[in-house]
Amino acid sequence: MVATTLHALSGSFSGLSARLGASANNPTPPVDHFAKSSLAAFEQLIADYLPLDQAQQVRRAYYYSEQAHYGQTRRSGEPYVTHPLAVASILARMHMDAQSLMAALLHDVIEDTGVSKEDIGAQFGEQVAELVDGVSKLTHVEFDSVELRQAENFQKMTLAMAKDIRVILVKLADRLHNMRTLGVLNREKVKRIAGETLDIYAPIAMRLGMNEVRMEFEDLGLKALYPMRARRLEAARKAASGNRKQLVDQIRDQLSQTLMREGLAATVIGREKHLFSIYNKMKAKRKGFSAVMDIFAFRLIVDSVDDCYRALGVVHSLYKPVPGEFKDYIAIPKANGYQSLHTVLKGMHGVPIEIQIRTHEMEDMANNGIAAHWLYKTEETGVSISQTRAREWVQGLLEMQQRAGDSLEFIENVKIDLFPDEVYVFTPRGDILELPKGSCPIDFAYAVHSDIGNSCVAARVTNHLVPLSEALESGATVEIVTSPSGRPSPSWLNWVVTARARTHIRHFLKDQRREDSIALGRNLLDRALIAHDARLNAIEEQKMSTALAALGKPDVETLLIDVALGNTLAHIAVAHMISRKGTSILSGDGATLGIRGTEGVGVTYAKCCCPLPGDAIQGYLGQEKGLMVHRDNCRNLIELRDQPDRLISLHWDEEIDRVYPVGLRVQVENRRGMIAVLATRLSAIGLNIERIATQNKDVQFTFVDLELQVSSRTHLARVMKRLRTIEGVLKVVRSARR
Repeated sequence: MVATTLHALSGSFSGLSARLGASANNPTPPVDHFAKSSLAAFEQLIADYLPLDQAQQVRRAYYYSEQAHYGQTRRSGEPYVTHPLAVASILARMHMDAQSLMAALLHDVIEDTGVSKEDIGAQFGEQVAELVDGVSKLTHVEFDSVELRQAENFQKMTLAMAKDIRVILVKLADRLHNMRTLGVLNREKVKRIAGETLDIYAPIAMRLGMNEVRMEFEDLGLKALYPMRARRLEAARKAASGNRKQLVDQIRDQLSQTLMREGLAATVIGREKHLFSIYNKMKAKRKGFSAVMDIFAFRLIVDSVDDCYRALGVVHSLYKPVPGEFKDYIAIPKANGYQSLHTVLKGMHGVPIEIQIRTHEMEDMANNGIAAHWLYKTEETGVSISQTRAREWVQGLLEMQQRAGDSLEFIENVKIDLFPDEVYVFTPRGDILELPKGSCPIDFAYAVHSDIGNSCVAARVTNHLVPLSEALESGATVEIVTSPSGRPSPSWLNWVVTARARTHIRHFLKDQRREDSIALGRNLLDRALIAHDARLNAIEEQKMSTALAALGKPDVETLLIDVALGNTLAHIAVAHMISRKGTSILSGDGATLGIRGTEGVGVTYAKCCCPLPGDAIQGYLGQEKGLMVHRDNCRNLIELRDQPDRLISLHWDEEIDRVYPVGLRVQVENRRGMIAVLATRLSAIGLNIERIATQNKDVQFTFVDLELQVSSRTHLARVMKRLRTIEGVLKVVRSARR
């Protein structure tokens, strides 16, 4: 059959080896010498579950890959084709479909040979070509750093995953074989690949429910990064397993006999912690090896869901359960589709015993996740929970990718999203939402809908108002209070943990900054044009086009944004618009810019002087920073007088309806209870204290620094007058915020 296949392919491969070129000075031994046994084993794997015609297609892909990679070797000296064959074998053991296996065999052909995506499409179909292209790295683009190249490659793969989830399965198999063969690489490359695997690919395997792949990634990563620690842990684990064998066998026999007496057919397996899990627990809990290994773990595999709960009752009657340690992941599966019952028991002599109870199908799903029964779950009969959850996750990645500012921000969001632990909370209608551990109400709001997140103003958790920054706990019912005037705050980025929330907040703030900058730039240009009896909307289209061309701006919006950010000075732009070079802005009441307090992120208020309505103010247009409002007598502003082109005359608008932060320094007698008295008096008049701190001047006096929210200079004067009436207050002065 091999000879027949090669003969049939001879036309397709004509000229291919000549294009790729095998070095005459470095002849490569025939591939069959190295790969014959592996190929035979692979053929046996696919023959066990693929129809004959599909198996022949997969074989054809192997010979195509063999010819394309002819003359290429791995660092180990083996022919390169042994790598794609190993990757395909990993997928074949999961019983993946023929197209996935063909893509695995061809996954490096585009990247490393003269074969194009179109060539693969013509030979094996568009779907296989798309899979191969999705796994292929960006090889013809120059990047500034390794991190940027990795981020761009992952972003490209994510787009391909959104079209076909099998892309990530091929990539995981590719990475798994690379991790198994790291030994021939230099130390720096080993550390980089192992670190990336632990940071990205192991959590992805976990997210897709592929537990066996995840555990192998983690153990191989540990051995690559910390070889000596891994060797010592492995030796200690082997020694501990030998010492514990008798007790493990005794517990297993007790469990098996008890279940059998109750008429339950169950397979009882003793679970052994993998190296990375032991290492992580020792590091996180600061415990020694013996303390971490002092837990016996078993898995009970039964025939049905009903048997799972019956088995739970049996083991609870055999050993005493530990309160609070029972988890029902069958009723509420994990985000990756994992289902099982977990409980912890106190066995003989007080030994803790961890028990997992699941069906055979759940066991397969726990080990292989999205890849479990791929051939059967992709038919019209239905899709597995794991595949459904995986597709939802990939759609979420695609949404993040579309909203992320760049590939590095996207990869950061992906890392944030790959949390292993979840909390389960309820909507007011009783629907369950899974969120990463540490999520706050804002994460919940964005998980429900982006519009709810963007208009969120408050939250009720189990009918009690809570701060938006408070971490949610499993079982809570969360209700979000929204308002049409609500909008995300930059401070939310300090509280949220989900990548979805972070991406939406950043996207909103970027859009808001753009809108605010356009409005501010329009005001600045109009103010500059007043000196020439003109307005922006009255500038002729031809003059505007000429001005934009001279300033190097593609459109009016870009010009307005650059003016607002201080990248283009208003009077320079005006000079081009009115065709009078060198004209500068005139100061005076008629040309001052009004500040209403609603300009958004385009206008900021200096912390060094905390300007308030009623204060004389002036603005500084910093490059890339927008307009910064200072008090007219601010020391920092005095230092900027040598840049008159960037100073803007400002005045407060008459209609201002908001509060502003301001700092006060209060000198008080150093006696007990003075801070409480100050806080009570301020609270009584409806003031919010944002911050309070003390500095001891000496034994007799203390300085209390307050940060308050007031509406105007007049409001502040009333507050200061009220504070001065308190007994023990010696002096109240306005100060900068800290």
